[in-house]
Amino acid sequence: MCGIWAVFGSNGCLSGHLVNAMKVAHRGPDAFRIENINGFTNCCFGFHRLAIMDQLHGMQPLRIMQFPYLWLCYNGEIYNHLLLRKQFGFDHQTEMDGEILLHLYDRFGAKKMASLLDGVFAFILLDTANKRVCVGRDTFGVRPLFRCLTDDGFLGVCSEAKGLTKLSSLEASASVAPFPPGHVEVFDLKPDGKVESIQMEAFHLCTQEPAHAAYDSVPALPSGFDEETVKSNIRILFENAVRKRLMAQRRIACLLSGGLDSSLVSATLMKLAKEEKLQYPLQTFSIGSEDSPDLLAARKVAAHIGSEHHEMNFSIQEGIQAVKDVIYHLETYDITTIRASVPMFLISKYIREKSDSVVIFSGEGSDELTQGYIYFHKAPDPAAAAAESVRLMEELYMFDVLRSDRTTAAHGLELRVPFLDHRFTAYYLSLPEAMRVPKNGVEKFLLRDSFSGLNLLPDGILWRRKEAFSDGLTSLKKSWYTWLQEHVESLVSDDQLEKARHTYPHNPPPTKEAYYFRQIFEEFFPNQAKWLPHYWMPKWLKATDPSARTLPFYEPEKVE
Repeated sequence: MCGIWAVFGSNGCLSGHLVNAMKVAHRGPDAFRIENINGFTNCCFGFHRLAIMDQLHGMQPLRIMQFPYLWLCYNGEIYNHLLLRKQFGFDHQTEMDGEILLHLYDRFGAKKMASLLDGVFAFILLDTANKRVCVGRDTFGVRPLFRCLTDDGFLGVCSEAKGLTKLSSLEASASVAPFPPGHVEVFDLKPDGKVESIQMEAFHLCTQEPAHAAYDSVPALPSGFDEETVKSNIRILFENAVRKRLMAQRRIACLLSGGLDSSLVSATLMKLAKEEKLQYPLQTFSIGSEDSPDLLAARKVAAHIGSEHHEMNFSIQEGIQAVKDVIYHLETYDITTIRASVPMFLISKYIREKSDSVVIFSGEGSDELTQGYIYFHKAPDPAAAAAESVRLMEELYMFDVLRSDRTTAAHGLELRVPFLDHRFTAYYLSLPEAMRVPKNGVEKFLLRDSFSGLNLLPDGILWRRKEAFSDGLTSLKKSWYTWLQEHVESLVSDDQLEKARHTYPHNPPPTKEAYYFRQIFEEFFPNQAKWLPHYWMPKWLKATDPSARTLPFYEPEKVE
């Protein structure tokens, strides 16, 4: 996890732009470098490093003697870099996983290079020999990336939009937008440092088996859709997804809410940590307040798997005070994203201050992949449910993945999400539509059933009903979102809400809570509302709030 930033062909003073590069310093607290490219007018890289691999040679822009004309800034982890190195006989100069990008680019070009990478990444690659700039982002956008491109050829690229928004006022006609996940863009580099986009192309879709599947430690799986084969394949691929993410030279830990997803990740991680003989106890971290059902469930999981468990007591006042900082780091005004981000922001701060764990596993992506949201019970048919699952996966970078990256990165932690492993997601989405829908009144039935009878988790956790993170961390008597709504009641007037459609014509706030969030967003990022195309809301019913607890068929379960 790092912060990357670059500008090409700036009309202004580069030293003035460097202030913007410092706005993502939280993503890389270990080291910082700014580097100008000799011979290329107004081309500059900025890099904030969180050292996870090769502490000696890991600074960027990454260059090696074999390719002196290639300059690479990337943020991510490439889990199959050793397999690719062996497969193609590459002679590596460093232990950095990112060095594989230089070799693959030289051999195959930008698109095939990106398609062979098993991992999460955002990169900026400068090829001074062929006068090219290449930009790319992983399939689900687990690593963030924004770009601004002007009519006259100025290009700015950064991990977070805040590193570019001020540039747009210095460079004519610049607009800042998220770089699309699963794509690479190639630019022609002009003598004056300006660029021209000559290729924007998708290299992978979540419904396709990735090209890098041929270079994976797990060989081809048994075919067929009989139940036992499918469940065995799910277990094999999920365990492989967790195992490959153990690649780190910093301490590993796991967020544990007590829900199915984080519990499966924690339990599998603990199992593999023992097999790999990690030299430290695995830590799990939970956050909650009062009689939070999540805290109770997390304690039960931690006791079952034997992790070194830590809890943070969450006060409503702490949460309310954190909202402004959270919106600044998120760069969104989406209602449910902000609600859920506050506790994740606070527990990340706790981890950074109270432990030496840096690589943090989490359960994001499972609900979208395995139809885990409660509203999937209302899907009209399996085909509609399958289509909705794909839509949610394609939009993860605007919602849950955005939340998990920004809240951890705000405190210099690196997030790892096994449920978004490319082979695992492609396999799950290839299964017959009828196999993936809720069954017997239980969402994610197939995933749960795949791990049933193994004693990996207590049955009460394995079959626990879905509870949104922002709901489960507070008492069943009063949800976190209710506290928030009560807090903003006097801060937004009825008149302001009534005029919301005129004040904010794009995605007008439907409630006072949403209006309050939008006000803060506009304070930090004026006129950037289109970064969010729509609010996250349940489908197939007349929902007025994203919280699962507001749905008429919601039934909380007690953790025994």
